[in-house]
This record gives sequence, structure tokens and C-alpha cells, in this order.
Amino acid sequence: KMRKKLKVFVAMSGGVDSSVAALLLKQKGYDLVGCFIKGWYPKGFYCSWKEDRRDAMTVCVKLGIPFITIDAEKEYKRDVVDYMVREYKAGRTPNPDIMCNKSIKFGVFLKRARKLGADYIATGHYVKIENCKLKIAKDLNKDQSYFLWTLTQEQLKYCLFPIGNLTKPQVRELAKKYDL
Repeated sequence: KMRKKLKVFVAMSGGVDSSVAALLLKQKGYDLVGCFIKGWYPKGFYCSWKEDRRDAMTVCVKLGIPFITIDAEKEYKRDVVDYMVREYKAGRTPNPDIMCNKSIKFGVFLKRARKLGADYIATGHYVKIENCKLKIAKDLNKDQSYFLWTLTQEQLKYCLFPIGNLTKPQVRELAKKYDL
């Protein structure tokens, strides 16, 4: 009797961490879809999003997995950029990374991935999950649990963090070994 492979949508930035996260999940036998999340980029300012997207696409080709782009431009402008501007105007120091994770990666991306049939989403964050609770990553210099403190139990039950048990040098070594 054949068992259905679990489908995982992997947030792919084009960088080494998300690339190795996808590699590790592929090696474990998951049915993967690589996803580039397009944010908002102001006109007239250089941003490398097109090159980053191309790098993510190249990794997906090497891994033999499909690739899609998730457009979160409107939400990114509203929930991250506008928030940051409001906070600075109010004399506070905003943390756009936390808002991006809360609203975009584990908000928009998670919802759209689930709607498209994902059982889970995965990212290249250095963090671990144990019993649906965030735990500090093995690499204390790269730990990103602080940036994910807003995630709910409902969100965490759909999340995988494949590189949380690795150090950055180990991730780089795997990327080099598999030409990612």
C-alpha cells in the first residue's frame, strides 16, 4: 500500500540556508515545492530580488523540484514597510524582521501554501521545534528564535526548520558538497 508523501512548500530566498533546508527535506523524501516570496520594493531603488529569485529557481532546478513565486507585495508594504515608518515617526525602534516573519512568511505564505495543498511550510531559519514549541538552534551564533517569538501554536504545527540542528559552517559545507 502506497503512502502519500507529505507536501512541503519551502520558502526559498536564493541563499545558502533555505537551499540546504530544501536539500535536507528532499533527502528525507518529502514532496517539495520551492517558493520565492516577492515583497515590496520601492521604485527607483536597487534591490536584488530578481537575482535572488533566479538563484532560488536555479537551486530548485538542481534539486528537481517545482518552483513558484508567491506575490506578497501588497501585504509586505502594508505590514512591514508602513509599520516600520509609523514606528520611526512615533520615536520607537521597529523590528521589521519580526513583522516580516509574523505577517509574510508565517502569515501570507503559510495561508497560501496550505490553500495550494501544502501539509507543511519550511524555512531556512536557525531554530528548532520540539513538541510544537520553539527552541534555540544548535548554532548559538545564528539562532533566530527571537525573530519568531510571535508565532502561534496554530502556525508552528505547520512549520519545519530543517537546519536548526546544524551550525552555519555545516550548512555551508553541505551547500558546497551539493553545488548549491
